Amino acid sequence: MSVAIDVERVRRETAGVARVVHLNNAGSALPPRPVVEAVIGHLRLEEQIGGYEAAAAQAGPIEHVYDALARLLGAGRDDIAVVENATRAWDMAFYSLPWAEGDRILTARAEYASNAVAFLQTARRHGVRVDVVPDDADGQLDVDALRAMVDERVKLIAVTHVPTQGGLVNPAAEIGKVARQAGIVYLLDACQSVGQLPLDVGEIGCDLLSGTGRKFLRAPRGTGFLYCSPRIRARLEPPFLDLHAAAWTSADGYRVRDDARRFENWETYYAGKIGLGTAVDYALDLGLEAIEERVTALAATLRARLRALPGVRVHDRGARQCGIVTFTVEGHDSRDVARLLGSRGINVSVALADHARWDFEPRSLASVVRASVHYYNTDDEIDRLIDALPVPAARA
Repeated sequence: MSVAIDVERVRRETAGVARVVHLNNAGSALPPRPVVEAVIGHLRLEEQIGGYEAAAAQAGPIEHVYDALARLLGAGRDDIAVVENATRAWDMAFYSLPWAEGDRILTARAEYASNAVAFLQTARRHGVRVDVVPDDADGQLDVDALRAMVDERVKLIAVTHVPTQGGLVNPAAEIGKVARQAGIVYLLDACQSVGQLPLDVGEIGCDLLSGTGRKFLRAPRGTGFLYCSPRIRARLEPPFLDLHAAAWTSADGYRVRDDARRFENWETYYAGKIGLGTAVDYALDLGLEAIEERVTALAATLRARLRALPGVRVHDRGARQCGIVTFTVEGHDSRDVARLLGSRGINVSVALADHARWDFEPRSLASVVRASVHYYNTDDEIDRLIDALPVPAARA
């Protein structure tokens, strides 16, 4: 059984809660004090003794991020690369795969725009076919349909675990079973799930997993990471290399490094890496099961309160739902709703159709308000959101 989170303590360690109701954690969460102090402390050291010298002096904390992420994901430290953001992590994995005309990519209807654009670019360049797996009755990827779509031409199964535009949690482990049985590479985008849900790459069965620091992990912006399984690593040559990712072994030869750092580059955000490691430690100390329990409960409360309001419609799907809550207010553009809430000290965001066309267009959605809770949020903050919403235009 998980130990309940001490909400008063984590709020004391989160300066922003005194200024705003922050319900945009799926965009970028408020960092806790230990993370901020770790980042600023390293920048101060760079100020005092120089960047290279500070990196050498802080080699231990810098290297610790690999151990922390490995523990978070149930991986080995050599399986982890730390890069600028989740999109770069995902791209480095995806564009490392060799493609041939006739190859197929299987993906989900709720896929994120950046991933979809990469699929379509690869289809245009290499004659690859992109097939979107239907949803099941709950709105998540239909695992039986996925299994039926697998054939010898499928080169990749690539799925977003938690979509940016809604609260569903795709059945990552069940997808992994299909991929492993068929011997197909499986790439999981965990950008929105890492930090709010427990993740174990062994249980999920993915070959590749990308994630970010700035969202539910509460780490600095400009930090991301990639997990790459040792069973696939030697088959992947990153789309670009430098003297960090590979060694120049002769006048006309090079050797790519053996570990996942082949996906990194030489220059990196050292203060951010220390901050990312600190943020992962913070989450692990609280416990991912406890985090999931609180986040899921707060989101369920928010959905129930929204559904009770006339003219407000909740758009989240999935048999399992997480901390992202999406809704619309009748007669009001979602961007106007977000601006109104912002003017009242409540941070939310908006998900647009061009971020998720395969999902939104079949549902005739142009945009939704996205409120994403975290464990430091409270029921009182949910009340403030509910009270601040505009009256539906048809009932005004």
